[in-house]
Amino acid sequence: MRVRKFFWLAVFSMLAMILSSCNLGATPVPTQDLGAVQTQAFNTVLTQVAAQSSPTPLPTNTLLPTNTLSAPATFASVGGGGATPIPFNTQQPVLGITPLASPVPTVSVFATITTKNGCNDGILVKESEPFDGDVLQRGKAFEKVFQFLNTGTCVWDEGYTFAFLPDFSTPGFKGSDIVIKKAEDYVKTGANISFVLKLVTNNAPGEYIGTWKMRDDEGNYFGSMVWVKYVIK
Repeated sequence: MRVRKFFWLAVFSMLAMILSSCNLGATPVPTQDLGAVQTQAFNTVLTQVAAQSSPTPLPTNTLLPTNTLSAPATFASVGGGGATPIPFNTQQPVLGITPLASPVPTVSVFATITTKNGCNDGILVKESEPFDGDVLQRGKAFEKVFQFLNTGTCVWDEGYTFAFLPDFSTPGFKGSDIVIKKAEDYVKTGANISFVLKLVTNNAPGEYIGTWKMRDDEGNYFGSMVWVKYVIK
């Protein structure tokens, strides 16, 4: 029994020696760094995700719309036609009046526009017959009354005149001035005065116009321009 055990022990020892000699020339398998393996795997995942997802474009800034100033609206005048611009800070004439270029004036020229001259101003408040366009007899005497209100701050005293304007009247129209002379005729601010014109109609047929305007003692015109207009047939 001992001889048999010894025999098998010797056999196993020989086999072990043979196997050990076969593995002496083999190259050992290198051990891998776990940290490097994890880093490589993480980079691979990032690459795959980037390849699968499409990039989202960044929003662009949109400019706000700018306010465009429109041209001012225009307004039609009453009765048609374009609008007439309104002048601002326009001084009224104070040194006098300009005669008409035409010797025969038209009614449209004689608008009763009030013109202030310094402290002097006045407006027409009432008038008597004959009225514009009335037909009168040839060579007939008549009266025409104009009542004025002193709207200025100066008293109309001696030398103030209700002046006839031949350059603004029809040639041949016979008119005259009315001059304030007496103290009882002076016109204070807010007071009225009536100027009574004594006239005679023309003998020739046609339309006649005579104009008047207030004038101070220094020769400056002011107040409403008024007229007498009649027809001879």
